[in-house]
Amino acid sequence: MTSFSTRAIHAGQAPDPTTGAVIPPLYQSTTYAQDGIGGLRNGYEYGRGTNPTRDSLQEQLAALEGGKHAFSFSSGLAAEDALIRGLLAPGDHIVLGNDAYGGTYRLINKVLGKWGITNAAVDMSDAAAVAAAVAAGNTKIVWLETPSNPLMKISDIAATAQAAHDAGAILVVDNTFASPYLQQPLSLGADVVVHSTTKYIGGHSDAVGGAVILNDDAMAEEIGFIQFAVGAVSAPMEAWLTTRGLKTLAVRMDRHSASAMAVAKWLRNQPAVESVLYPGLEEHPGHDLAKAQMKDFGGMVSVTFKGGEAAARKVAESTRLFLLAESLGGVESLMNYPSEMTHASVKGTDLAVPENLLRLSVGLEDIEDLIADLEQALGQL
Repeated sequence: MTSFSTRAIHAGQAPDPTTGAVIPPLYQSTTYAQDGIGGLRNGYEYGRGTNPTRDSLQEQLAALEGGKHAFSFSSGLAAEDALIRGLLAPGDHIVLGNDAYGGTYRLINKVLGKWGITNAAVDMSDAAAVAAAVAAGNTKIVWLETPSNPLMKISDIAATAQAAHDAGAILVVDNTFASPYLQQPLSLGADVVVHSTTKYIGGHSDAVGGAVILNDDAMAEEIGFIQFAVGAVSAPMEAWLTTRGLKTLAVRMDRHSASAMAVAKWLRNQPAVESVLYPGLEEHPGHDLAKAQMKDFGGMVSVTFKGGEAAARKVAESTRLFLLAESLGGVESLMNYPSEMTHASVKGTDLAVPENLLRLSVGLEDIEDLIADLEQALGQL
C-alpha cells in the first residue's frame, strides 16, 4: 500500500478475526488472562505495557510517517518528555526554535532544566544560526517546528538535519502543524517525529494524545522503556478515537489548506491588518521552501494588527464561528490569543509572542461563513 489515504484507512486496521467486524473493536481492558504463569497471549499482559487498540494506532502512525516504530502517548508533552528523558542525560544540550511552542519550551527549560538539561533558543529558519548554536559533542538534540507555532516560520528540514548530524546530534521535528499528510520529516533526514495527536491527527477536538515516530531500533528501545516505566500511555478510548480521525486526515487537510489560503488572502487586504503569516502566500519568506517540502500549506494562519494588543484582543473576543479557545486542528474554527493563552509560559522572555498577534485554526465550515465572521469582528475595531 503506497497511497497515503489507503494506508490511513487500512494500516493496523485488519477486520476482527472473530466476528469479521471491519472496524477493530475497542479493547477497554486493563489486564489480560495468562495461559499459566508467563504464558502471555500474543504478548499482552497489562494495559500500561500493551493494548491492542493502542498497537493498531501505533502501526497506523508508523505507516503514515514512513517510520519503523511509533509510540502513542497520553499527550503531546508526555511524548516529548519521554523522548527527551529516553535519549538525554544530565548535562546534555538542546537547540530549539526561538518561537517554539510555549509548552515545549516550558518542559525543556523549567522542568528538564532542573534535571541538568541545558538549551539554546535560536531562529531555526536561519541555517547559519542553527549551525553556530549546535555545539559539537554537547548538543544532543536539535528540536524543530516547521511551520512554527505561532509565527509560521519555515525551516529547511534537510539542511537542519545535516547540521545536526555534522555535530553528532539528532534532529527531532514537531510535525503537528503540517501533519504526516502534508510533510514527511523522516524522508527529509529527520531522526524523530513528534506530534500532538490532539490536533490534526485526531481532528475532532475529542481526544488528547501524542506520538513519537522513528526508525532507529536502539532509540526506540529507550523510548519504549521510558513509556512503560513512567506510564504516560494513551488510553484505549483516546487511541480508538485518534485512529478514527486519522482515516479522514487527507480529505480534512485538503479542506483546511484551501480554506486557510482563502482566509489569508482576505485578511491581507484588510486595512486593520499589519501582516498575515501564512506560508501559502507568495510574499511569505518561507513560501518557496514550504512549497518544496510540503504537499500544501496547512490550516494555520497567524495575523498581526496595526492597532496593537487592543485590536487583537477585540477581534479575538468578537468572533462567533471562530471560537476563542486553546488548541487547534479540529473540524471547528478556533481563535487564539497566544500571548495570554498557548504561549503565556514564555511571556517576558526572548520567546515572547507579539501582543498584537492572533492565531487562527481554520476549520471545515463554509469559507463564506468564516470570512463573514472575520469581517464582522474586524468591523468592531
